[in-house]
Amino acid sequence: MAKRTPIDPGSGQQVLELTLGPLAECWGRENGHLSIDGQPLSARVPQTPAYLYSRRCLDAAAAALRTALPESIGIHYAIKANPFPPLVRHMAGLVDGFDCASLAEMQLAGEVANAEHNISIAGPAKSRAEHRHAIEHGITINAESVGELERIMIESRAMSRRARVALRVNPPFALKGSGMHMGGGARPFGIDSEAIPALLEQRETLAEGGIDLVGLHLFAGSQSLDAEAIAGTLDAWIELLREWQTTTGYTPDELIIGPGLGVAYHPGDRPLDFDVLAPAFTRLGKALATLGDGGDTTIDTRLELGRFLVAGAGVYLTRVIDRKVSRGTTYLVCDGGMHHHLALSGNLGAVLRRNWPLIAIDRLDDEAIETVDLAGPLCTPLDVLGKNQSLPPLSPGDWVGVLQSGAYGASASPGGFLSRDAANEFLV
Repeated sequence: MAKRTPIDPGSGQQVLELTLGPLAECWGRENGHLSIDGQPLSARVPQTPAYLYSRRCLDAAAAALRTALPESIGIHYAIKANPFPPLVRHMAGLVDGFDCASLAEMQLAGEVANAEHNISIAGPAKSRAEHRHAIEHGITINAESVGELERIMIESRAMSRRARVALRVNPPFALKGSGMHMGGGARPFGIDSEAIPALLEQRETLAEGGIDLVGLHLFAGSQSLDAEAIAGTLDAWIELLREWQTTTGYTPDELIIGPGLGVAYHPGDRPLDFDVLAPAFTRLGKALATLGDGGDTTIDTRLELGRFLVAGAGVYLTRVIDRKVSRGTTYLVCDGGMHHHLALSGNLGAVLRRNWPLIAIDRLDDEAIETVDLAGPLCTPLDVLGKNQSLPPLSPGDWVGVLQSGAYGASASPGGFLSRDAANEFLV
């Protein structure tokens, strides 16, 4: 994947290409319509609001990542990014395992996984039911604290079953440029890195308590578009692993690494530069090969990714219900909104709201000559789809598509707000 120019308002065709880069080729374009298998999306989807996910784009995203990775590094899909069951079932053929964040996600992973897949569960405050399910099914538990290790031991003894456990590490650094810092400083996630050596020294005691310490879970941040920062973070993880190996003699059997690969959402964003990332992944693979007893130990290493694999494969579809002018501002009021797509409204962790790539899906070749605000159907000023957004002139009945909507969409939104209907979801 080469460098791409920043997202910039223009025709829908231009927005599609600049936002999705190579993945834009997965979406069909027929006579100005965004299409699948030669048929416009507006003809494929029976009603809006709806999410539509493309199998072809899922395949392309996974293949692009595989091309950049050495064969020694596998891929885990983080189900929390999009738990739509047909999509997860399709991902099972593209990845080497699943990362889960709840009992329901572990059950879903168990339904679609094959015998070669590894499954793990992460997250603070795991329930007793989650621990017991993981222990019973051989799922790796990413332990977030000493207290959790104690709770796992209690369940392991009660079940007379051994627990597979990885220590989730809160590193002394954060991933620079990440949308969400998951490491560095005080965090509810993971065990502070300075406490890890003492726990590694106690692995025999943990084993006596029913815990097989199979490895480490390394995660410093998410949604970064800074390839150099991601590369630097991977190098920093290697230094920590070498230090712990020297001081404790511990070599993990398994490593789960969240690299934090981001996607371009907003004007000015540049998609990740894989010319920088590919050498970093190669260095990671070579460095891990040297760890262990004289370099003979093989560490089963997986990159945990969610957003990067599925965001570009999804589009959120909504229709214009009303067009109005209020004191000089033109509003397009749509049938979809923040109850289906909270991140679009800017209310999912954003400090300042920024526009997403919106296109008129049946007017791809038309220039975006009109500046409008787009609002949803909810009785709150927070229900914003776009502000000062450039689009072709649209009228009631026209369709709008929100690109990069395959991750943290329907399942990450307040679907029960105002008791409105849920969005439809389709995998095509």
